[in-house]
Amino acid sequence: MTSAHSKLYSDDVSLVVVVVDTNPLFWAAAALPFADFFANLVHFVNSLLLLNHLNRVVVIAAGVSSCAYIFDSNDASPSGGVGVMATFDKASRKVEEFIAQDARATAGNSSVASANAASLLSGALSLALCYIQRIFRSGTRHPQPRILCLQGSPDGPEQYVAVMNSIFSAQRSMVPIDSCIVGTQDSAFLQQASYITRGVYLKPQELNGLFQYLAAVFATDLHSRTFLRLPKTLGVDFRASYVLLNFLC
Repeated sequence: MTSAHSKLYSDDVSLVVVVVDTNPLFWAAAALPFADFFANLVHFVNSLLLLNHLNRVVVIAAGVSSCAYIFDSNDASPSGGVGVMATFDKASRKVEEFIAQDARATAGNSSVASANAASLLSGALSLALCYIQRIFRSGTRHPQPRILCLQGSPDGPEQYVAVMNSIFSAQRSMVPIDSCIVGTQDSAFLQQASYITRGVYLKPQELNGLFQYLAAVFATDLHSRTFLRLPKTLGVDFRASYVLLNFLC
């Protein structure tokens, strides 16, 4: 794979691919309403774009049965201006359309229509890495990439191999995977992802202050992180899900 160090802008220019858990089965029981969560996300996206006019942000929605790109700052405003309301309106429409489509797909699949259904994290990570590789090979200078996963749903053990493949691909490409857990349980998948790729893993104690966590921890570029004391990934669960499911190679 292409190295992230080729054709870079300066160290403080970032490409942030945000993977958002839109699983309605999780959000129906979550303490923080999805509308409030999404509003915090939009403000975070705008803060990233305002930090540096060369920054780029892509948002990928991870549903129960599908995943899709819902926002790309490179296409959002041809004039280069950034508007909170414009960003919010466009992203809100696209995420509503995606959730409706994903709900229809899930309704026709009895194997995933349960309260414990996981979001399609493996597919979303693959989309994120494909986008980053496309930027690497575009022939133009590109920002320093990283992935941020906003996850609430439980891990899907059946996705273990696919998720680990994505983690190792990110590691080889020197793309950190940051993780912000908005559910009640830690994610073993994302603990491993952040540890292996040298990203940041955080489970906020108070979701009402989610934007403050995002801005203080995840808005910093990779160069600035070397001067900051960010949360460390402690107590990583390295158990393999396929062993727990008795799927032995």
